[in-house]
Amino acid sequence: MASLLPDASTLTTSTTRLQKDKVIGGGVVGLATARRLTETHPSSSTLLLERHGQPGTETSSRNSEVIHAGLYYGRASLKTQLCIRGRRLLYDFCRARAVPHRKVGKWIVAQNAAQHEALERIHALCAAGGEAGGAGLDVPLRWVGRAEVREKEPFVRAEAAVLESPETGIVDAHALMLALRGLFEEEGGIVALASAVVGVEPLPGGGGGGGTAAALKGSAGWAVRVRDAQTGEESTVTAATLVNAAGLGAVDVHNMIVPPDRRRTLHYAKGNYFSYTPAGGPSIRVGRLVYPAPEPGAGGLGTHLTLDMAGRIRFGPDVEWVDSPHDLAPSADRLDEALAAIRQYLPSLDARCLAPDYAGIRPKLGRQGAVVEGKGFQDFVMQEEEGYKGWVNLLGIESPGLTSSLAIAERVEKLLYG
Repeated sequence: MASLLPDASTLTTSTTRLQKDKVIGGGVVGLATARRLTETHPSSSTLLLERHGQPGTETSSRNSEVIHAGLYYGRASLKTQLCIRGRRLLYDFCRARAVPHRKVGKWIVAQNAAQHEALERIHALCAAGGEAGGAGLDVPLRWVGRAEVREKEPFVRAEAAVLESPETGIVDAHALMLALRGLFEEEGGIVALASAVVGVEPLPGGGGGGGTAAALKGSAGWAVRVRDAQTGEESTVTAATLVNAAGLGAVDVHNMIVPPDRRRTLHYAKGNYFSYTPAGGPSIRVGRLVYPAPEPGAGGLGTHLTLDMAGRIRFGPDVEWVDSPHDLAPSADRLDEALAAIRQYLPSLDARCLAPDYAGIRPKLGRQGAVVEGKGFQDFVMQEEEGYKGWVNLLGIESPGLTSSLAIAERVEKLLYG
C-alpha cells in the first residue's frame, strides 16, 4: 500500500461529512482495533496511519510471541481482564484463520521457599474460588510433581516447585498481523504506510464548555496532520473519531493534544534476546516455555525460555532501561548476566551455545514492576481522555498487549460507540 498522500483527495476536511475513524499505529493492537471498527461499522470507513513502511515493525515484531494465560497482574487490572478475554479470542481467531500457533504450555519454576510462596499466591489467585474464598480468575493451573519434572523435562531444575499453565501458547505474530490487515482491507479499511502523525487537534466547533458532550473538545471531529516519509510533504486529514494506538509513539501523540500539565513521559525497557545453538556435546531439549518465579518490582518476568513455531529455543527478554526507542541492537555485554539467570533453571547450559539475537523495546509509563506484587505496578491506560470526545488513548500497552489485542479492540469500539 502506498503512503497516505495519494489517498488524500478522498479524505474530506468538511466537518459536516466526517466519515472516517482514524487509528494511529499499525502494530498488532492498531490492526486489531482498525479491523474491529470496520467489522462492526461496515457503513463507516476507517483509515489506519502507520509511520513505517510496513505494519508491526516495532514492539509487535520484537517480543516473545507468547499467548499469555493472565496470571501475574492481579484480579481487577485491565491487564488481567483483557489478557484472559484476549487469549480466548486469539486462540479462536488463529484456528479460524489458520494463523500458526501452538498451545505448548508453560512451567513457572521456583528454586527456594520465597519463590515457592510467590507461586502459591499465583495459584490461589487463579483458582476458581480465588483467594480467601473470593472470586478467582478461573485460569487453569496445576502443580507438577518432582517425578514428572524429571521425566518430562530432565534439563530443567526446580528445587522448590513447578506450577504449570496449560493455556499458555505461542503464535506467529507476523502471520497474525498479516491476517488482521487482510481482513481490515477486505472490509474496506485503508492502510496508509510511511505516514507519520506530526500534529493532532480538535476541529473548531467543540470545546465550548458547559460539560455536555457537544461542548467537549473533539465533538466536532479531529484534524490530523500527516507527513509522508517518502516525500516530506504534509497533509491534513479529518476524523470523527481518533484511536491512539501508536505504541512507542503513543505518548508523543498524547502530548500533541493535551495541555502541558497533562503531558506524560514514556520509559523504554529494552529486552535483549539470545539465540541457542548447540556447540558440541548433547543439546538441550525442552518441550514447553520455562519461566522463573516472578520477582516483585522487576520490570519484566525474568529471562525465560521460549520456543518459536519451529521448536527452536531462545531466551529473553531481560530488562535494560535505555534512553531511546531506537536502541534496538542486542546488547552483547548483557550475555553473562543473562547466562547466570538462565542457569538458575537450566544449569547445564553451555555458554558457547548462547549469542545475542535481537532486542525489543517495551513502552512503560514508569520504571514499574511487571507484576502486581511489589511497588509501582502500572496497568494499561485505556480511556477517553477527560474533556475530550471521540479520542481513545492507549498508553503503556506492553506485555500482555499481543495476547490482549483482540480484547483491546473490543473495548475501544465500546468506548467509542457504546
